[in-house]
Amino acid sequence: MVHSYSEEGYRPAADGIVMKNLVQGERTMMLRFKLAAGSELPPHCHPHEQTGFLVTGKMRFTIAGAVAVVGSGDSWCIPGGVEHAVEALEPSEAIEVFSPLREAYLP
Repeated sequence: MVHSYSEEGYRPAADGIVMKNLVQGERTMMLRFKLAAGSELPPHCHPHEQTGFLVTGKMRFTIAGAVAVVGSGDSWCIPGGVEHAVEALEPSEAIEVFSPLREAYLP
């Protein structure tokens, strides 16, 4: 299955953050997030494993209490059930994959 990218179809995820479902299969889904500088997701956890790649920008992650600043080209993996938070230190774009599918993120 191949999907062509379009700038249309983004929807709000949180204040200053929009997301777009790029593609999903039976067990995984890939999304693109655009984060305004200063936007953040407070500490939360979910059962989904979450892997990501920072296309542009700089973000600060707190994962299970450990803090890491990531820049363009960096990637991460957050196991399911682990508390995490993120703050965009500058305008940022990230691609993330969730497994299993996050029903709330389906288009």
